[in-house]
Amino acid sequence: MEPKGRKKVVKSEVSSPKPPLIKKQPHTANSKLPTKPMEVHHHPEVEKKGIKEYLLEGLMIFVAVMMGFIAENVRENITEHQRAKEYAETMVADLSADTTALKEYLTYTGFSLHNVDTLMQLLSTAEIKNIPTGKLYWYGLYGGSQPTFTPNDATFQQMKSSGSLRFFKKSIAGEVAKYDLLCRHSLTVEEADHLMFTEVRKIRAQIFEFQYNKQANDLAIPRHPEKINRSKVIAFCNSNPPLLSYDKTVFNQYVELVRSRFMDRKIVAGDSLLKSATKLIGDLKSEYHIED
Repeated sequence: MEPKGRKKVVKSEVSSPKPPLIKKQPHTANSKLPTKPMEVHHHPEVEKKGIKEYLLEGLMIFVAVMMGFIAENVRENITEHQRAKEYAETMVADLSADTTALKEYLTYTGFSLHNVDTLMQLLSTAEIKNIPTGKLYWYGLYGGSQPTFTPNDATFQQMKSSGSLRFFKKSIAGEVAKYDLLCRHSLTVEEADHLMFTEVRKIRAQIFEFQYNKQANDLAIPRHPEKINRSKVIAFCNSNPPLLSYDKTVFNQYVELVRSRFMDRKIVAGDSLLKSATKLIGDLKSEYHIED
């Protein structure tokens, strides 16, 4: 028994700090492998090249580049030559059509000019009333003739717009340009003549009656005068169909207008075109081996 007056001492449990937990590492296969020292890799020694080796390598690279460049140029030249030949073939076809048309044009224009000259001779050597009117109708008919020529320039215009004329040799390209220039000049002459042609027709309508003028016109064969029936023409020329006017002043106006058409200039222009086209056809056929 505890004595009175003495407090009962209760022992309290003081918790002492727990030691820290140490986590054990799991055992792995690698953990048992011994650690090897790190190896040091040494670069292999490279043999130094001499200047000759460098020059040889540079030369080989240069030759390879040059061979590629030459091969590309050869390929382009072959392609351009092939395209030039195709253009040349179509241009020859255009020019051949032009030469056929020009020959007819020159024949008709020359025949018209000859008949106009005959009309002037008749009027300058005799009085109008003493000339068979059939001759006046026939020869006067050609003062109002209108031979025309239009070039076939589709190939040229296509090459010009696309820059393909460079495919041709310079000499041939020059001939093409020359022919085109002559064509432009010929068209200018035709345009100027057309204005005069309209005035000629107006004066002619004051001299020649339509129905007899038509009879004379029916005997004519434009562009092919060699096919005209000469016996029918002679019979018509010896006839005397009536005129609308025998006035010398009106006849003089008609003749002067006809002279102002300068048909001889049209012949000169057409002849230059024919020569140029013929030469160009020969050059194209020779250069690109085009057969007829």
